[in-house]
Amino acid sequence: MVNSTDFTNRLKKILEHHQLTASMFADKIDVQRSSISHILSGRNKPSLDFILKVTNEFTDVDIYWLLNGKGIFPSNVNSATFTPSPNVSLFSDEKGVSSGKKINRIVVFYNDGTFDEYKKD
Repeated sequence: MVNSTDFTNRLKKILEHHQLTASMFADKIDVQRSSISHILSGRNKPSLDFILKVTNEFTDVDIYWLLNGKGIFPSNVNSATFTPSPNVSLFSDEKGVSSGKKINRIVVFYNDGTFDEYKKD
């Protein structure tokens, strides 16, 4: 059986990690805002449908972690994190650009709406 207090704490951890309010979270997983409020307050327990909506929308949430706290969160550490090597330039001709075109800017967009921009010096 799911411990409501622990489940609520894990749900709050998801909200905090993704920088979402309860209302934003409800909209994102397509449930009524009152449902989130009732679960967070401990009034209601989450339904299977609710849990599946959370894990389908947030792929970094492992269902076993959400239900019983076993495992880690976030479950999939961003393996696409890019750290350029100090010996290789992103903008060098060594990358095989044969069309004569040269890269002068790279923009990386993240799923939280932020981005990083790398420009040729």
